[in-house]
Amino acid sequence: MHFGKITYGVDERGEVGLLTRNIKVQASDDAEKTYFGGHIMAMAGAKMYVSGVELYRMGQNMHLARYPIHWHIIGKASGQYIENASIHDTYSRCVTVHGTDDVRVENNVTFNTVGHCFFLEDAVEVGNKFVHNLGIWTKCHPDNSPCVPTNLGPAGSGGNFASSQAGQAAKDVLLPSDNTAAMFWITNPDNVFRDNVAAGSEQTGFWFALPEHPTGAHEGKEGTENIWPRRTPVREFKGNTAHSNFDGFMFDRGPRPDGTFSVGGSNYHFAFTDPADPNSAPKGSVFEDFTGYKNRHGAVWGRGELHLFKNLRVADNAIGFTHAASAVGRADYTSKVVDSLFVGETDNVGNPTTSAEIAYGRSMPNDIPDYPIRGYEYYDLRHDVMDTTFVNFQPNATRDAAAVSYLMYTSFGMSIENSIEGAKFVNSKPVDFPPVVRRWSSDFGRGNAWRGAAIHDLDGSVSGVADSYIVIDNGIANDDEACELKPFWHAAVCKGDFGYFGVGGNFGFGSGPIEDPVMLSRNGRRWEYTGQTTIRSGADVRVETARNDLSLSLREMADGSWVVFELPGFTTTAGGLQESSMDALRAAKNTAWFKDGNTLWVKLVVNNTAGASVQIGRVGQGVSTVGTGPGGAFAAGASLDVSR
Repeated sequence: MHFGKITYGVDERGEVGLLTRNIKVQASDDAEKTYFGGHIMAMAGAKMYVSGVELYRMGQNMHLARYPIHWHIIGKASGQYIENASIHDTYSRCVTVHGTDDVRVENNVTFNTVGHCFFLEDAVEVGNKFVHNLGIWTKCHPDNSPCVPTNLGPAGSGGNFASSQAGQAAKDVLLPSDNTAAMFWITNPDNVFRDNVAAGSEQTGFWFALPEHPTGAHEGKEGTENIWPRRTPVREFKGNTAHSNFDGFMFDRGPRPDGTFSVGGSNYHFAFTDPADPNSAPKGSVFEDFTGYKNRHGAVWGRGELHLFKNLRVADNAIGFTHAASAVGRADYTSKVVDSLFVGETDNVGNPTTSAEIAYGRSMPNDIPDYPIRGYEYYDLRHDVMDTTFVNFQPNATRDAAAVSYLMYTSFGMSIENSIEGAKFVNSKPVDFPPVVRRWSSDFGRGNAWRGAAIHDLDGSVSGVADSYIVIDNGIANDDEACELKPFWHAAVCKGDFGYFGVGGNFGFGSGPIEDPVMLSRNGRRWEYTGQTTIRSGADVRVETARNDLSLSLREMADGSWVVFELPGFTTTAGGLQESSMDALRAAKNTAWFKDGNTLWVKLVVNNTAGASVQIGRVGQGVSTVGTGPGGAFAAGASLDVSR
């Protein structure tokens, strides 16, 4: 169907690109069977200026350096350009800028192309301008065979580690990442991307895939040791749109020197004023006026520090926004989303094709009909949302929905200070911490950090309670005195000083059962500890396990905050202050312990300045020294080792 409206404030009008030009460069008809077309390449010493040209049946599939338009290791190319051109029905890329700076790529349209389309090759390329280009339908293979991508997606959609490895090792792509083809492949952030559209890529719209140092022909070359794409600020990313892709905007999964990449944390972007000097002042990167809609997975996935997203407009995606950290505790924040708009479903019903979609009355972003749509997902440490509106995230008989949630079901650490303020909700369920449904999960390690999900509602715009914490309703984080249960959210809204409680040990990313589980109980409810849980200062928690030792810790809590632990079967300590009664223990100002029969009681008190180090153990078992000192925001404020 054609859709030509701005709907709920999101511009989802269909683009129109003219493919014909008076000047046409094309390969012979047999290229449609051999995928061996023409190519245009400017090499060192040459200058290339292209305007108003149609390029058809160009590029040579599976041949390096044979692309429709290719600047090849020219160096400075100020003033050179390709503009007002069309590139369509081609066999390998669209516009390649390789070892060349300051090229202008403007007002071009591409259609039905193969592999990464607009392509910065080796990560040495800087100062290039990609402005007002329209890319439509790039695919992984010229014969339309399906991609074998490396993506995160729900288990119920069939994605798995083995298929991603097979896709990267495939012999029918130039680069391992071409099986996850992107319309814009960006290996160095020191370039300009303004007012471009990535429409209908089989996989990715805009992909910032940053290597540590330059790759390809520039790997190991003199001077490249001082080029650090992952420490370089984004020069400009403004006014761009990504729709009808798997992922709209991807800032992660940078390549290794051999071109392979990982979905798990391989794009540690932390920019500095001098990228060669990590001790220079940190510098933020701004992503402004981005629109992402009808992406089958996410509109935005990022990884890095000091990433500021202004005036996002995202709609009709499975997930609106997810962001991971790269340098824990070193930056003031990981990501911020400000002055933005998230819409769950608009008037654009799309093209329902499956039986589930026809019954539902609109196309669905995910092929799991009951997959819950979410606007903003908290993940991986410190993120803030400010002055943002959420519209039409309303559960229905087919699927759940929420404006704000967490990454299901992450094993990686979260921060108690993930915050939100100035939020507005229109026809939306504000929060949901959904219970486990395995087929919804792309991350199901037994570490289960998601169980410690928390949102600091700074002004009460979400919960109605200013300076409150929205936490999972597990009976450990919340209690009747300080919390209001929100069953529809699977959450509780609590006042007080919150932080994280840990017991040490390797819970790991594996999916098998945890040996000698740790059970927590409080207020008549029991909860299996699997790597992280929130806790409120002043709580009493019973800890039961067959393990011989534990390492108790509290983090992200204010000085003087405390928790009392009851530890049946634990008997010895190698530190802390011994008290003579429970009353004395509760009155203690510093970490202390009290032995009562076969039970050890510990009061762990946070001291973020000096840290704390205490060990306790069971009879007949040795103890070892583990301490904490001053550290970053995510260091333990208090810790204590216990053993049988």
